Amino acid sequence: MLEQPLDLTVHSLPRPAEAAGADARRTRTGRLKMLLVMLVCAAPVIASYFTYYVVRPEARRSFGELIEPQRGLPAIEAAALDGQRVGLPSLKGQWLLVSVAGGACDSRCEEHLYLQRQLRQALGKNKDRLDWVWLVDDAAPVRGALRPALSEATVLRVDPQALAQWLAPAAGGKLSEHLYVVDPQGHWMMRFPPGLDRASGAKAKADLERLLRASASWDQAGRP
Repeated sequence: MLEQPLDLTVHSLPRPAEAAGADARRTRTGRLKMLLVMLVCAAPVIASYFTYYVVRPEARRSFGELIEPQRGLPAIEAAALDGQRVGLPSLKGQWLLVSVAGGACDSRCEEHLYLQRQLRQALGKNKDRLDWVWLVDDAAPVRGALRPALSEATVLRVDPQALAQWLAPAAGGKLSEHLYVVDPQGHWMMRFPPGLDRASGAKAKADLERLLRASASWDQAGRP
């Protein structure tokens, strides 16, 4: 009986060039899949900002002044009323409504604190997506009579020179004359005009509601 010749299968092995090509194709496919996943995750954020900043069908009715380019939260330290050190970047993750004033808090400061609280409450179910922040830009102590009203506020003492590298008033104005809006990614992106009071507060509320609607698909209450 004739013996069957040994069936070598070397011919079935891929050539080095073919193997390298297959590896390259797999790498490209993997990278494309990763990019697609990243785009899908980022799409809601991109869409909401494109709608608000590029399309902006309601921009003509915006009460606040949009800040372009936006300015990110600086990596500086502040101090809470109890003396604890707090990095400003830790405020990221929430929309912020910010006022600036000295610790003595004059009548304008008190009006701003009142408006911040009222604007936040007026957002209803979305109020927990907005923090109101008072940045104290001097060494004056905060009056004890004010503290009960600040139970829901974040109050931080910040070096005024460092703060001036981030927030800025309108030309010829003062920081204490405005309220400032910061998005959850830490970008200062809006400044309400000076003279904001209870009568014009409804216009500021409309701006805040539009911002919260535009970011509803990707922003949730609370910090990650």
